Amino acid sequence: MLRVAVVGSGPSGCYTAQSLVQQESGVRVDVLDRLPCPYGLVRYGVAPDHEKIKSLQNNLRAVLRHDRVRFLGGVRVGPGGVPVARLGELYHAVVYCVGAATDRRLGVPGEDLPGSWSATQFVSWYSAHPDSVDTGFLRDARSAVVIGVGNVAVDVTRMLARGLTELRPTDMPQAALDTLAASRVSEIHMVGRRGPSQARFTTKELRELATLPETGVALDPADLAADPGYADPSGLPTPQRRNVEVLRGWAETPPRSAARRIHLRFFLRPVELLAERGRVRAVRFERTAPDGHGGVTGTGRYEEIEAQLVLRSVGYRGVPLEGLPFDAATGTVPNRFGRVLREGAVLPGTYVAGWIKRGPTGVIGTNRPCAKETAASLLEDAPALRKRPVPDDALPALRAAGADPVAWAGWESIERAEAELGASLGRAVVKLPDWPSLLRAARP
Repeated sequence: MLRVAVVGSGPSGCYTAQSLVQQESGVRVDVLDRLPCPYGLVRYGVAPDHEKIKSLQNNLRAVLRHDRVRFLGGVRVGPGGVPVARLGELYHAVVYCVGAATDRRLGVPGEDLPGSWSATQFVSWYSAHPDSVDTGFLRDARSAVVIGVGNVAVDVTRMLARGLTELRPTDMPQAALDTLAASRVSEIHMVGRRGPSQARFTTKELRELATLPETGVALDPADLAADPGYADPSGLPTPQRRNVEVLRGWAETPPRSAARRIHLRFFLRPVELLAERGRVRAVRFERTAPDGHGGVTGTGRYEEIEAQLVLRSVGYRGVPLEGLPFDAATGTVPNRFGRVLREGAVLPGTYVAGWIKRGPTGVIGTNRPCAKETAASLLEDAPALRKRPVPDDALPALRAAGADPVAWAGWESIERAEAELGASLGRAVVKLPDWPSLLRAARP
């Protein structure tokens, strides 16, 4: 029997496990995760009000309940946990599906002022990630600036504009729900350094902004006119052309009166976050212009936008895992078709899939072919991998290495506790927001 460990239970990890057991009957897979809960960004990254996308958990659940797949939560790999070298001794092969764990930074003065956060920190808070803390995101905030024009930027913009009625049916933790419901933020500026025809959000996400109750969408005609693709979208790829068509429709419609306003801004590059009394008070932007080669150039003209809350959403980046090679330029583990490379040579029995393999690109579904490619490489190597003796069951050795795994039954216990919490609050399922409550539920 070929014994494989998959590190990470998000989509890339689950799809890798699925590909392995579907293609080879003689393989058993342990899916390890640092958290006691499975599903990765589907649980902790998808916006609470996106129930259709969150329902993907049902598909991932089927993978983790396969009779040759075992979920082991609460298992840290690397510093403070099971060393990478030891994990490699316990399995014929290890596939790392650890994603891209940190955010890209703006690299401008004032970025670390109180009131300035990464969008991921904000998402983790309202998604009940156990590592998150309530850092007073909305304290005294009346105006917010979201830097970035991708789907995550749209998500956090939308969550800032949602009211209690729309948020109450979600699984958002109660403390975050109460804070957002009491928010005084009435002006939200979503800002991109390039033009509307180059924005990275999907049309479906964009359209949602105009459906929010008590919220209007405003556009600056000067931003739109500066983009040649906006004036003539006929030559744009279909996704960008549809975005432009939506924006053109909004620009031609008089804005309605509303309690909150979302301002979509383009051709503005952040150059500094300005402070007042030790906190963010505004963001200073330089106006940019198309450079004729798909990028932008500075114009030397500047503009300030008031904000007591700034959320940057300018991309993710992989981080090194002790014991594995790492390409700092790309933020990925060097690999060939998923086989990890050290100085150009294949590292036997060591594989990657997902963002740590290819970089933080694509949507959830992009992980499926990526995982299949890695699984195919691993199974091609299987005859050689099987020659090395490994334990029939790695669980005792994992415990001896300091791990205290949460089995699938423990996760089901967490699910029951979250349903009970929701019922006690007059809501549906409500997530447990911290490590102590999760572990108490997992091990009643």
